[in-house]
Amino acid sequence: MSLFPSLTLTLTLPLFLCILFITTTSTTLPPPSPSFPYGLSYHIDCGSSTNTTDPFNTTWLSDRYFSGGATGIVSEPLHFRHAHEKTLRFFPISSGKKNCYSIPSLPPSRYLVRTFVVYDNYDGKSHPPSFDVSVAGTVVFSWRSPWPQSLSRDGAYADLFASILSSEALICFYSFATDPPVISSIELFAADPASYDSATIGDNGTVLVNYGRLSCGSDQWGPGFSNDHDLFGRSWQSDSEFRTGQTKIVAVSTRNGISGTEQKPNYFPEKLYQTALTTEATAEEGGGVLEYKLSVDAKLDYLVWLHFAEIEGRVRRAGERVFDVFINDENLTRVDIYKQVGSFSAFTWHRTVKNLSSSLLSVKLVGVVGAPLICGIENYALVPSDPSTVPQQVVAMEALKDSLRVPERMGWNGDPCAPTNWDAWEGVTCRMSMDNTALVISQIDLGSQGLKGFISDQISLLSDLNQGCQTQESM
Repeated sequence: MSLFPSLTLTLTLPLFLCILFITTTSTTLPPPSPSFPYGLSYHIDCGSSTNTTDPFNTTWLSDRYFSGGATGIVSEPLHFRHAHEKTLRFFPISSGKKNCYSIPSLPPSRYLVRTFVVYDNYDGKSHPPSFDVSVAGTVVFSWRSPWPQSLSRDGAYADLFASILSSEALICFYSFATDPPVISSIELFAADPASYDSATIGDNGTVLVNYGRLSCGSDQWGPGFSNDHDLFGRSWQSDSEFRTGQTKIVAVSTRNGISGTEQKPNYFPEKLYQTALTTEATAEEGGGVLEYKLSVDAKLDYLVWLHFAEIEGRVRRAGERVFDVFINDENLTRVDIYKQVGSFSAFTWHRTVKNLSSSLLSVKLVGVVGAPLICGIENYALVPSDPSTVPQQVVAMEALKDSLRVPERMGWNGDPCAPTNWDAWEGVTCRMSMDNTALVISQIDLGSQGLKGFISDQISLLSDLNQGCQTQESM
């Protein structure tokens, strides 16, 4: 079952929404599951105490790597199909305003990070919480109460590609007012650092947030939803809810192999190109128009990636199927799939779309000769990364946290200073470094906290302090 409502997220995000909760617990570090070619994937069932295996043979790890919080169970477990859909972790204000999952021992790479969030009145208060979610120090989702009823009850999947260059993946949650953030599952898949034209669209810090990943002419499929594989963990949603216009459409499919798939750096799966959508009427017959509309946040730029393969045997030479691609009514390119790659071979085209003036992004294929055809559409918001704290200063603050036995209520979790639109750790003041490349600690004031302990000698790493730690007299 999949949904696709609009969430009021940091990015006003229409997400791939699906029902998938998870069960997890255990503190030992199991070997990550293989994810060719980059070697690892994690599936953490937040709130569960045991490892489980779902119907698609995915192993879900028990809940681990969290900074605090407590576990809960959805109010209507029978509403959810799988055992791993019924649990969650929540972070009450007693755990501090900021809590994190920190997945360790990761090689530097690009990763697909997928979360599942559900409320389902687990606490009996009928008040879905307001909170932010960040990945690697960049705010990516903002949940605001009240949630749409279907979203509150059924939950939502959201995913993104982010570069994680440290040895751990930080997924953090920030409470607004006294609302406890909730999380039901976290998944992480290694991906090729060069995927999605990373060298061209921006630096390694740019986060690609999924605003629509559609498989045309098919049902939803991919990891978590079917036995079909995708090496990067991408799930592909049916395009049916996003088609507009009055043109009669035809879904076509093939069992033939498709060349040019499963290749570096994007490893697009063969299955994506074995189904397609076209129109019943050709351009010559007065038809030949396919149109899709996707909800977006107009403040952001988007990477639109289109997928094609000539899988209809009636097209046997160049010039027999030609169509124009329009995005937001701008004619951007003319496509002749057979001329580009022949038949039963994958062809992709992508464009970065900027300066949007509407909350809807339209993709339209207009036939020039014959009927247009498309296999898939991807649309990613390009979110610039926030600066992070100088790594040595993070080490120093972690040492100070341990030596002073800083209580959970103070929320000293994740990056001390980032994201910059959240409060820094309680009692900590931050600023940009002199070269504007990172955040540094400029002041620490813990004198009123009643802490007992000692000051770690690693405090010497905090070379940008304007005012020293105010706790000596109480130590």
